[in-house]
Amino acid sequence: MTRKEKILIIKTGYSEILEYNINSKKVSFGDILRTTPLLHLYKNDEITWVTDEVAFPLLDENAYIDRLLPLDFWTAAKLQGEEFDTLINLEKNIEICKFAKTIEAWKKYGFRFDTKTNQAEAYDRAFEILGVSSNPLAKKENSRILEDLLFEMVGEKWGGERYILGYKPKTIQTYDIGLNILVGEKWPTKSWPKENWSILEGILNKEGVKVTRQDDVYEEVKNDIKKYIDWINSCKIIVSNDSLGLHLGLALNKKVLGLFGPTPHKEIYFENRGKAIFPNNSIGCIPCFKGVCERGKNCMEDISVEKVYREIKNYML
Repeated sequence: MTRKEKILIIKTGYSEILEYNINSKKVSFGDILRTTPLLHLYKNDEITWVTDEVAFPLLDENAYIDRLLPLDFWTAAKLQGEEFDTLINLEKNIEICKFAKTIEAWKKYGFRFDTKTNQAEAYDRAFEILGVSSNPLAKKENSRILEDLLFEMVGEKWGGERYILGYKPKTIQTYDIGLNILVGEKWPTKSWPKENWSILEGILNKEGVKVTRQDDVYEEVKNDIKKYIDWINSCKIIVSNDSLGLHLGLALNKKVLGLFGPTPHKEIYFENRGKAIFPNNSIGCIPCFKGVCERGKNCMEDISVEKVYREIKNYML
């Protein structure tokens, strides 16, 4: 009988894999979900996943994760007394890199703390990921899907492995279209104008299309990610800004149309069930990766209602 290897994955969502932001304590749920394809590689092993406790609802009930632990003192003390076959640290946060350095593991991938530079650095196979995340030009020119980069980082070849959700939604498909409107405080520039959403909703309603809006259910789902997943699951097609709802839609096998401007669409695997909609490519500053527009007019305003409506009609056929 083959021995199960012990795998430790550290992913809190404090730093996004392909973004140079190592100091935030705000959890990026979308970035956590985007790293779950790695679980396919270790599905026959014993996996421990360390994350922020607020992300537990996104990862619990996941059949591939044997232990889900919070990032705290007690977890650190526990893990420092164990030995792992493989450690994958997907955080560029310096304190987390220091913690990962204290864990005994035969193989280590991802990001580490360098005592010479006092910075988060990459283990050998993570150099390209670190380069993409720390160099705006490299990030802008990157055309590789995140999953492809992640698998290469651990010495494997990505074969189309998908996101893994543990929670099984309790809803059935009720709506034709779900408008996933809201964005986080960090990236206000990712937001399509609210009036455009309202115009689009009005057009669809006149045609008898059953539409639901995220802001209409926000109070119900804002503090309960499982209810948010239930809402996403109640829709046939998700139209979304670049946010968690877009990735949840893909994980739930929905048709997904993503609206992109300041953030890149090429990193996302739409699985032939969706596509990116973006402004005219003649806008040379996109993607800019900035939370404040320096152009004077947010590029998301250059995505017309007509363009989004046309794509929706194509996906409703």
